[in-house]
Amino acid sequence: MKFALVDCNNFFCSCERVFRPDLTNRPVVVLSNNDGCVVARSNEVKAMGIQMGEPYFRVRSTMNINKVEVFSSNYTLYADMSQRVMSTLSTFTPEMEIYSIDEAFLQLSDLDVESGIGAEMRKRVWQWCRIPVSVGIGPSKTLAKLAAHWAKKHPETGGVFEISPDDRHIFKEIEPVDVWGFGRSNASKLRAHRIYTVDDLIRADEEWLRKRFSVMGLRTVSELKGYCCYPLQQVQQPRKSVICSRSFGHRVTDLWELREAAATHAATAGVKLRSEHLVAGSMTVFIQLLPFLPGKEGFRSLTVSFPEATSYTPNLIVAATQLIEQLYQYGSAYKKVGVYLNDLAPETEVQMNLFHRPANRDHQRTLMSALDRVNLKHGRDALIYAACGVNRGWEMRRELKSPHYTTAWTELPVVKAGGQA
Repeated sequence: MKFALVDCNNFFCSCERVFRPDLTNRPVVVLSNNDGCVVARSNEVKAMGIQMGEPYFRVRSTMNINKVEVFSSNYTLYADMSQRVMSTLSTFTPEMEIYSIDEAFLQLSDLDVESGIGAEMRKRVWQWCRIPVSVGIGPSKTLAKLAAHWAKKHPETGGVFEISPDDRHIFKEIEPVDVWGFGRSNASKLRAHRIYTVDDLIRADEEWLRKRFSVMGLRTVSELKGYCCYPLQQVQQPRKSVICSRSFGHRVTDLWELREAAATHAATAGVKLRSEHLVAGSMTVFIQLLPFLPGKEGFRSLTVSFPEATSYTPNLIVAATQLIEQLYQYGSAYKKVGVYLNDLAPETEVQMNLFHRPANRDHQRTLMSALDRVNLKHGRDALIYAACGVNRGWEMRRELKSPHYTTAWTELPVVKAGGQA
C-alpha cells in the first residue's frame, strides 16, 4: 500500500491562468483580503525574490517594473476550481482524503504505482481542469507530502516523485522545516539540538523527540522511517464551529454599517450551517478597533445562547445585530467584525427548551431551503435580507478581482465567432 499526495502548484495563481491563457509563463500574484499582502506567487514572481506575506505597497514598484499581473483574492472561483480538481482525482480511487483546498491524499496499491498512476493523475487534472499539480508517493502520508515537495522543487522529476525510507541522500538535502508537522516555528529548537536536515531528524533520540514535540512529533518521525501512523481519513469530521468575518475596506465608525456587516456574516454563517445540516446553540460577535486608541480595548466580544439551537437566518441576524449594538462604542473606528457560531449539533438532534415556545421548524426549514436554492441558482446575493444592506460600502477592497467565471451567470466566459473573445 502507498499514499499519494497531489498538490496543486501555485494554486490561486493557476486558477487565474485557467481563463487567461495569455498569462502563461508571465508573473502572477494574488493578494490577501483588502489587497494587503501577497498570498500566492507564480514561479516567475518567486524568482524575483518577492516573499510570501510581503505587504503589497512595499513591492508594488517592483511588480510594476517587472509587469507582474496582480489579482485580488477570488475565493469563490478558487473553491469551485478546487472542487473540480478533487472530483477529477476521485476518478482514480474512492480512497481519498481532501486535506486542504489544493491538496489531497490518495491511497494506492503497489500495482497502481508501478503502472504510472502518478503521471496519469497529472495528465488528467491538466486536461480536465487546466491546473498543474505535483504528485508525491510514499509508504506514509508524511513521506508522500515530502515527496510532493521534492517533485515541486525539482522539475527533472516531471512533477511525480516516489520516495522511500532508504533515500537518505535526499533526506540530507531537505530541512526539517519542510516536514509536515514541524514547520518553521520549531526551527530554532531543532538547530539548538544540532538537527539541520531530515536525516538528522530521523536519527534523533526518540525520548528527546517525545519530550520536545510530544507523541505527535514522534509519530511524524516514525512516518519518515516508513511506518504508517496516520491512516487515510475519508469521513469528514463534523464541524465544531463556524466563523465568518472580514476586514472592512475603510474605517467604519457608524453603527448602521456595523449592523449591516454583522447581519451579512450571520446570514453567511447560516448558509454554511444548513449546507451541513447543522444548528448552532450559541453565537459570539466580535469587533476589532482601528486604530487602538488609548483607553479603549482593541478587541471586544459578546456571546448569546439560543433558547433552541437554530440555523434559521432571521434568528441569527437578530442575535448578531443585538450583540453589535451592545459592543458599539461611539467615536471609535472599526477594522473588522465577525460572527462565531458554536455548540453545533445535527439538525435532527435539536434539544427542546421547556420554557421556550417552539418555532414552526418545518416552516423555517422550507423557507430557508427555498432561499438557498434561489441563491445557488442565480448567484449568492440574488435574494438577501434588508438588514444586510444593498450598497455595502464597508466591504473589503478587491479592486483587482477577476470575474468569477464558473459560479456566476453574468461572468461566464464568452467566446465569439472569428476568434475574438
